[in-house]
Amino acid sequence: MPPFQNILITGAEGFIGSHLVEALVAQGRHVRAMAWYNAFGHYGWLDTLPDATRSKIDLVMGDVRDALSVREAMRGCDAVMHLAALVAIPYSYQAPASYVDTNVTGTLHVLQAARDLGVGKVVHTSTSEVYGSARIVPIAETHPLAAQSPYAASKIGADQMAHSYYCAFGTPVATARPFNTYGPRQSLRAVLPTIMLQALSAAPALRLGALSPTRDFNFVTDTVAGLLAILDSDKAVGEVIQLGSGHEVSIGDAVRLIAEITGKPLAVETEPARLRPAASEVERLVCDPAKARALLGWQSTLAGRDGLRQGLTRSLEWFANPHNRSHYHDAQRYVV
Repeated sequence: MPPFQNILITGAEGFIGSHLVEALVAQGRHVRAMAWYNAFGHYGWLDTLPDATRSKIDLVMGDVRDALSVREAMRGCDAVMHLAALVAIPYSYQAPASYVDTNVTGTLHVLQAARDLGVGKVVHTSTSEVYGSARIVPIAETHPLAAQSPYAASKIGADQMAHSYYCAFGTPVATARPFNTYGPRQSLRAVLPTIMLQALSAAPALRLGALSPTRDFNFVTDTVAGLLAILDSDKAVGEVIQLGSGHEVSIGDAVRLIAEITGKPLAVETEPARLRPAASEVERLVCDPAKARALLGWQSTLAGRDGLRQGLTRSLEWFANPHNRSHYHDAQRYVV
């Protein structure tokens, strides 16, 4: 039996969080899913899960910016998987203080509650954006951190807060650092869903930003498997562990691969609103997954070009379903 049975997930209503909820429920664990409080009573992607899964979830609303909210949600749990964050890079240019409030202070509240309640494990979720453009390829966990956006700066702050609680108080924290996760339920703010939805439309050309940056794309089920491996491993405590495939692909090459899969020639037009400020663009990200393999025995099951092709095919099939697209209020501007 896995060591942790009663698990709080913050940000459970989101893209990765909802897949993580499903995986933990499938393992027979008790999940308390904390979703951001809103006036509509919506639980995000958790509202779309099958009734058989939802009936096994303890759904709570709260806000990681509120310490009491976090503490009450965590009470009775023996582990917490912290995914709640503001993640949209463009909005971080407009509202940087909100990223500090949610990503840094919110993480502080999770850590302090875990310390006070004696929680057995905290899995804190980071991002490859903390590295900025790669100086050393592939990127290992020892790579220097360089914030090129307010979002990245807030995540570095959160990561350092997590590390400080491990060092100062012995809080059993492990930091997962996924590279670019993609798959069903991903936000249309992300580049791959944007390409896929436009490829499924009758639009004459894709409207995209820069095509030259490279990324290490990882299918969501691989990321979730990595998070679960970190949760259940004693060796992960006090460590930062990257989750990536080690395969680098440019945005332009991703467009060409999606064109191959769909059998549709895809022209591209640059949309200025999608371009980051020049010094803020992260040009290159590619993971060295050696530490995850050594400590956890984890590796991507959909690595390399063939793996990416499989993951994109599965994602395209999901986005092609009108019922799935109906959950996006802005999908219609892509599919015409």
